[in-house]
Amino acid sequence: MTAELLVFFLLAALSVAGAVSLIFQKHPIHSALSLIVVMVALAGLYLLMGAEFVAAVQIIVYGGAIMVLFVFVIMLLNAGLEEHTSESKLAGFPGILLALALMGFVATTLARSAGSFVSSATDGGKIVANLSSTRQLSTMIFKDFVYPFELTSFLILIAILGAIVLAQRES
Repeated sequence: MTAELLVFFLLAALSVAGAVSLIFQKHPIHSALSLIVVMVALAGLYLLMGAEFVAAVQIIVYGGAIMVLFVFVIMLLNAGLEEHTSESKLAGFPGILLALALMGFVATTLARSAGSFVSSATDGGKIVANLSSTRQLSTMIFKDFVYPFELTSFLILIAILGAIVLAQRES
């Protein structure tokens, strides 16, 4: 077993454990912290695939900014422990059947397309190189598509100003 494969299995297990912890936590802050674990593990998986830019965005945007926003909203709402309710009708036997059907569908889809993964990963015996690196992506964003990129940031600025104006009117 190679080191990359070992790191992959470690990060995959960490991601699945964080997702399961996210679902079963009773306190919302602990759920948010579990989601941060999932985001960091996914960033590690992106690094293994050679997508450094996507890994950096995953940590900065999702692991940082979005999770700070989630924690801020949870603290603002003063959310406590989750209340226990009776089991819903869909969570019982029909839910288990639906989960098994979904797993069967995913398994058959993977089994049918297993041969195409191998043929698309190699090109005449040579492994296809990464199609885009961080340098190519940044050149494309800041050179070829600079006007749409700036227009998007301008629209986000207008949306923020609109939210501030609407919040000022109510108070």
